[in-house]
Amino acid sequence: MKVEDEERIAADLAKIMAMICIRNTRLEDLHAGVQPVTLTGDYSDVNVIDATGQTIPWRTVSHIDDAQMADLMRDIVNRLFTFHMRRDDLRFRDHLDRWMTASNKWGSAAGRC
Repeated sequence: MKVEDEERIAADLAKIMAMICIRNTRLEDLHAGVQPVTLTGDYSDVNVIDATGQTIPWRTVSHIDDAQMADLMRDIVNRLFTFHMRRDDLRFRDHLDRWMTASNKWGSAAGRC
């Protein structure tokens, strides 16, 4: 197989795995909600005020707690496991083909591990 073909297949697989196994997880719950407005573009003008009245700059505040991170990672691991276990199932492949259109809008994948 040509290197270009291997790279295209790997890029397609990476994008569909990201869509199915990472994006469509509890990550969507964390992404949902009201986004703060920034006039500077870098959020240096946005602060969070907690229940004690402490002002925390947006860029330094934690946006996910330990329990949410653990839930997210479990969800991703379970989805990756299912993806690998069902990779030879034709119905699952049809399901992946439907999602491929959406993941193709992300552009090209590049190796960065």
